[in-house]
Amino acid sequence: MSRVGSSPISLPSGVEVKIDGSKVAIKGPKGELTREIHEDIKIEHEDSMIRFTRPTEQKRHRALHGLTRSLVNNMVVGVTKGFEKELQVVGVGYRAAKQGNKLVLTVGYSHPVEMEMPKGIDLEVENNRIIIKGMDKQLVGEISAKIRKVRPPEPYKGKGIRYKDERVRRKEGKIGVAKV
Repeated sequence: MSRVGSSPISLPSGVEVKIDGSKVAIKGPKGELTREIHEDIKIEHEDSMIRFTRPTEQKRHRALHGLTRSLVNNMVVGVTKGFEKELQVVGVGYRAAKQGNKLVLTVGYSHPVEMEMPKGIDLEVENNRIIIKGMDKQLVGEISAKIRKVRPPEPYKGKGIRYKDERVRRKEGKIGVAKV
């Protein structure tokens, strides 16, 4: 039996769940999220609990069981607390700024890189720290990965855009050959 899939999700107060076939809509204080789930996994909503059941013990159904439960749980957490990722811009002359709904990165290219933020993402920039907030965990992770991809940290000087808790393995530079 799947440990993740078999544990029910308890709903906090103020969260409403609407199940329409294989479509799940969760509404909470921060907003509303909807997701289409696999039709093999059955969802039961009773009182303030959501339970998931799978039809067989096939490997595919076991994998979908835990995945579906995790996705719906992330939706519940997203509409109540939200998700957040923090990035750091490291390097001399490297800067990040917010202009309206755009993030402007000056990271060593001949031009500043502008990135439009999608709906549902809040952005804060302070002291070369970029904080990405949103309800959808997948979207927050995707946007932070795209921002990091503009200038990933390099191993020699450590310059670039990195996650707050990311450790960059530093390499030793060139070593001059001793003359004999």
